[in-house]
Amino acid sequence: MVPNILLITADQWRADCLSILGHPSVRTPNLDRLARQGVLFANHWSQATPCGPARASLLTGTYAFNHRSITNGTPLDARHRTIAEILARAGYACRLFGYTDTSVDPRTVPPGDPRLFTYEGVAAGFCPELLLLEDLEPWLAHLAERGYGRHTLADLHDRPVERPAPWRAEDSETAFLTDAFLAWLDRRPAEPWFVHLSWIKPHPPWLAAQPWHGLVDRARVPAAVACSGPDHPWLIAHRAIGYEGWVGRHVGQPGRIAPDRLVEARAVYYGLVSEVDFHLGRILEALARRELLDRTLLVVTSDHGEMLGDHGLFGKSGFFPQAFRVPLVIRDPRPGAARGLVVRDFTEHVDLFPTLCEAAGTRVPLQCDGLSLSRHLTGERPVIWRQAAVCEHHFADPASRTYEQRLGLSEDACGLILRVDRRSLYVHFFGLPPLLFDLASDPDCCRDLAAQPARLSDRLACAEALLAFRMCMGERRLSRVRLTPSGPVGRFDPD
Repeated sequence: MVPNILLITADQWRADCLSILGHPSVRTPNLDRLARQGVLFANHWSQATPCGPARASLLTGTYAFNHRSITNGTPLDARHRTIAEILARAGYACRLFGYTDTSVDPRTVPPGDPRLFTYEGVAAGFCPELLLLEDLEPWLAHLAERGYGRHTLADLHDRPVERPAPWRAEDSETAFLTDAFLAWLDRRPAEPWFVHLSWIKPHPPWLAAQPWHGLVDRARVPAAVACSGPDHPWLIAHRAIGYEGWVGRHVGQPGRIAPDRLVEARAVYYGLVSEVDFHLGRILEALARRELLDRTLLVVTSDHGEMLGDHGLFGKSGFFPQAFRVPLVIRDPRPGAARGLVVRDFTEHVDLFPTLCEAAGTRVPLQCDGLSLSRHLTGERPVIWRQAAVCEHHFADPASRTYEQRLGLSEDACGLILRVDRRSLYVHFFGLPPLLFDLASDPDCCRDLAAQPARLSDRLACAEALLAFRMCMGERRLSRVRLTPSGPVGRFDPD
C-alpha cells in the first residue's frame, strides 16, 4: 500500500529555531516529537530565495539555474512537471491549502488572463481547497465574521511589533488554515491523497496573538550576530536601498534598529514558530484519531530561512546561511523506517521530489536534480552523497531595475550562487567580487578571505568545484540519449 503524503511548509522558518537542536528560547514540542518518530535532517538547505524560486525548486526537484523561476513573479516554464502532476498521474488526489507562489508561464494562457497579473499562481497539478494568498482575503473576511471588524493588510503591516494581535489565538491565519485542513480530513477523497499545507507564518508581519506574542522571555532572547559582514558592494547597496512595507514601518531600517526593538522582533518571531508548532500538534492528533498517522508520510519544512537581525539584516535576501538553512523532518509510516535518527549530511529541497516519487511507487522523472532521501529514511547512509550544498539568490528586477542601476549591472549579472561545505562558504557573484569564509574559524561569516593572497588557492578550489557542479547538473533530459539505427538508446521521459 502506498502512503498518503502530507507536505507541510511554514514560511521563513530558519533552521536553528528548533528546541530539539538546543535553541535557548524556541519551544517546538510537536516537531520534536515528530523528529523522535522519524528522521531529522539537521543540515538541510533551500535552493533559492525568495519564496517563488525556493518553492519552484521544492515542487519540481530542480535547481534554480535549471528551472529559472529566479524571483517572485518570474514565470515557471510549463515544461517542468511538479510533484503534484507526477503524483496525480500515479493515482493521488492532490490538494492545496495555502499557496505555492508559482508564476504562470505566459505562453500557456491567453492575454488578459488574471494569472498574468500576479506572482501568486498555483503550481500545476494541485486542486486548491483553500487559497490563502498575500491579500489574506478569506481570513480577513473570517475575522470580520467573528466580530473583529474589517482589517486590511495595511493594518497588519503598520502595527508595531511590540503590540500583540487584536484577535484571539484560535482566530489567527495559522489556526484558520489548519481548521480548514482538519475539516477536509472528514470529507477527504479515497486514498491515496497528497496534500500540500502551506502556512504563511512565521513570515512577516511579526504579529502574534497572546499567548504567542508574550511566550518568550525577552531576557532569554539570544543576541543577533553583531558584525555587519564584509564591506561588499551588494551589502552596501542592499542596506542603502532599505526596507519597504512591513519592515520599514513594523521594525525599522537595516543597521538602524533600536536594540530593544530588535529583541522584541526576535521574541515575537520565536513565538510565531511555537504557534506553528502548536497547530502541527493539532494535525498529528487529528491524523492519529482518524487512524491516518500510520498511513501517511509526513514532511515538515520551510521554503527558506530568515536573517532575523543577524548582520543587521532582516528577510531572506543575500548569501548568509541563515537565509537558506531550514528545518526538515520526515516521518515515514512504513515498516522498517528509522525512528529518532538525526542526519547531518548535506540535504537539499530538490531531494524531496524524488523521495516522494519513490514513496508513491512511481518513477522519478529525468528533470529531477535531487537525490532521494529514501535510504536515510530507513537508517542507511548512502555510500555516495553530496559533500556540499548549492543555493542561489537573484536580485534583478526588470520592472524597477533598482539593483541594476545602483550597482551598474546588467539584469543577467544580478545574481549570486553559493557553495557551502564543511570548511568553507564560497559566494560567486555574477557581476561582483566573490566572497570566501572559513567556517571553522569564522562560523558567523564576518571576515571575507577571498582577496587574501594566502587563500587564493582555497578560493580557486571552491570556484572549480562550483563550476564542475554547474556543468554536470545542467539540463540533461535528453543528453544521455543516442539515436541509433536500432532506435533510441538511453532513457527519456515521454513528455
